[in-house]
Amino acid sequence: MDTPTLLHHFRTHDVPLVLARSGEPVWDDAELHRTAQLSDPEGYALLALVPGVLPWQRARVLLRTLAATQDGLDERTRAALAKVTRALMFGLPPAYALTALLALRRLRANHKHVTRAVVAFVLEHPEADALIEARRPALVDCFEHALGKTTARACARLIAETAEATQATQATEATEATQAGETAGITETAKGDGGRYLHRSLLRFTADPVLATKRLRALYAPGTYGVPAPQEPPAPLDPVREYPPIVTPTNRGDIAATLVHLYQGGPAAELGPALAGYVAAATRGLPRLDASVAMVLDTSGSMRGYGEREWAVMSQAVALRLVLAEICDRFTVVETGGSERAPMGSADLACGLLDALGTGPDLVVVVTDGYENHLPGDLARVASTLPRAGVTTPVVRCLAAFTRGDDLTLRDPAPALPGQAFWHQDDFAGLLAWMFAHCAPGVEWLRATMLGRLEGGRT
Repeated sequence: MDTPTLLHHFRTHDVPLVLARSGEPVWDDAELHRTAQLSDPEGYALLALVPGVLPWQRARVLLRTLAATQDGLDERTRAALAKVTRALMFGLPPAYALTALLALRRLRANHKHVTRAVVAFVLEHPEADALIEARRPALVDCFEHALGKTTARACARLIAETAEATQATQATEATEATQAGETAGITETAKGDGGRYLHRSLLRFTADPVLATKRLRALYAPGTYGVPAPQEPPAPLDPVREYPPIVTPTNRGDIAATLVHLYQGGPAAELGPALAGYVAAATRGLPRLDASVAMVLDTSGSMRGYGEREWAVMSQAVALRLVLAEICDRFTVVETGGSERAPMGSADLACGLLDALGTGPDLVVVVTDGYENHLPGDLARVASTLPRAGVTTPVVRCLAAFTRGDDLTLRDPAPALPGQAFWHQDDFAGLLAWMFAHCAPGVEWLRATMLGRLEGGRT
């Protein structure tokens, strides 16, 4: 699996997954997803959890992961895939997840893990009550495909009959007593053949049998026309960020803000420990990268900036440097253009790259604002000759910007190199994943990080 190429595709190819009126679902990158999933089922699925992956790509991963057989996979891998599936179903906008589940019906995918996933989505989704009201026919289609039409309707009939019998004997009691009676009725029914059938066919796939039976009754009840469907995911995969309307050097994350105060002459005795604490908080829970990483850090005058933007870009670049220093087992920095606190002149990025490669790293990261004032175009020329010289070390460029709306098209010193912009500390989660994906040790780091996310850790 070509991880960096696949991750780039996941973040840029924003084309809907379409269900035609007849036939299989239409997705122009189906072969790419199929090949990646076959080569590494777990790694492929985990890649969908990386911050910045587009919702329609996550829906494709959900579809492909569920549609594929799990024969031959060990229990640990199956458990990881089940967790990824659940995270995607509840982390996507409901319409996207439902499209993927409907596509399974078109593909006639009827694996046992499909049954579990569909039952969880239909009966355990946090917005299940509203979804049932708004998208009843689609949910019924998914549910009956997962269990089989005859089995699904038999379960619904058994539950309806049990509820009717219970309500008849509890008609005069309070609402709480009625609900308790329904639970007792289900328990009592479970002692008979109908109950055993219900458990074997449906309830064993649910975490809360009582809630599942209530929602299944609603699923096969008459609907209400025109009810709006929920639009937002109940458990978003990417944190919802609220950025300030006016960007300043000190509201782009705690690490950069503290660095700005230091560069402006603030008290090091107070700011130093605070800086260390912010870096520790930003890297807490992240695994170590067992690799050698070399950073070419642009420390030229343009990185310092001036006026209202003074130190903004430099502070964010150094914030990334501090984070990498905490994560990477072996980390080297090559400064070019001055020093971190005394930027001056122009940066010789090409010579910096060659110096970085001389340390024998697994990955080289060029961090710059994009202004190559020393021999413009030299970095691109040197980078283009590396493969012909037998240099296979991956080189990526990270463009430090002042805001996420900055136009960097005219200040990119090596467009042929893989590149990504960043302007806020919140960008680091996605930036690190993208950066490390380009080297072999980083792929394992990425897997460990996403598995940690599934277990409630950080990314």
